[in-house]
Amino acid sequence: MDPRILDRLRCPVCGEPLAEATAGSTATLRCPRRHSFDIARQGYVNLLAGRAPHAGDSAEMVAARADFLAAGHYDVISAALAAAVTDAVGRLGAADAPHPAPTPPTLCSAPAEATGSRPSRRLEGCRAKDTTAEVRVEPPTPDFGAYPLVVDAGAGTGRYLGAVLAALPDAVGLALDVSKPALRRAARAHPRAAAALADTWQRLPLADASTDVLLNVFAPRNGPEFHRVLDPAGALLVVTPDTDHLAELVDALDLLRVDPDKADRVAASLGGHFTLVSSAVHRAELALTRPEVATLVGMGPSAWHTDPAALTARLAALPEPVRVTVAVRLDVLRPR
Repeated sequence: MDPRILDRLRCPVCGEPLAEATAGSTATLRCPRRHSFDIARQGYVNLLAGRAPHAGDSAEMVAARADFLAAGHYDVISAALAAAVTDAVGRLGAADAPHPAPTPPTLCSAPAEATGSRPSRRLEGCRAKDTTAEVRVEPPTPDFGAYPLVVDAGAGTGRYLGAVLAALPDAVGLALDVSKPALRRAARAHPRAAAALADTWQRLPLADASTDVLLNVFAPRNGPEFHRVLDPAGALLVVTPDTDHLAELVDALDLLRVDPDKADRVAASLGGHFTLVSSAVHRAELALTRPEVATLVGMGPSAWHTDPAALTARLAALPEPVRVTVAVRLDVLRPR
């Protein structure tokens, strides 16, 4: 694993730094307390502290999303994220001095304390599912400014993370998701990206203030954890569907509707930890074939709630090309 990413990771059980190790023929990450996490053959590392409460998106949903995104239909989202993150990292990096990439830590070594570090939050407690709470103080976070870290929480296939890294030649990226089929693709999303199996509702396997930019695209939001792992000068980019997103298909195919109070719910979930810097709606009109519409339905939450036979019948009644509106809101937030 790229040492610029590895030195930001923390053991999900005890919060200690991780280092690469081997167990027989299996590559692993291991902390000084010997908690060990396997690196799958497909390239992602399992950083769950216990069993996941759900399996995330199925292989079929992930394949549908990969096909749809590869066709460029949601490039409006990628472009908006790339523009916003370039601005965010530019302002963050203005105050950072150059800092060389770290040497991968050895298993028993303590993390080096760098001079000139930006202020970091202190970890007040770490609780694992099978242990009692223990209080510890984390060493100051190293200066990560020369190689900003972009974390995509709920990354799916890693398509958006790859687009952002393409716009940031000095950045490295980490895709977090609970879906193994998604992570198999996310691990290959970009040469400067890594992928980890993690439940974003739980404590994230990252050091305090270790992340410069956090992406959250159509995914659950964990405000307290996002706040903990973000650098105090970092940025959180949240993409949610606007009220008319895919509106032409909602009635025609009996799909799930966007909650009209979505924006208010997002603000409520993050407002105690973040301040809204900007908000913009990005739109595009697609002209899709019926098979492409089927792929679009199959990659999203409606896939869990539609009857396949009824969907096939409704799709057959749609005139081609099928006009579909993409409408998403991109909020840029800063930690309080």
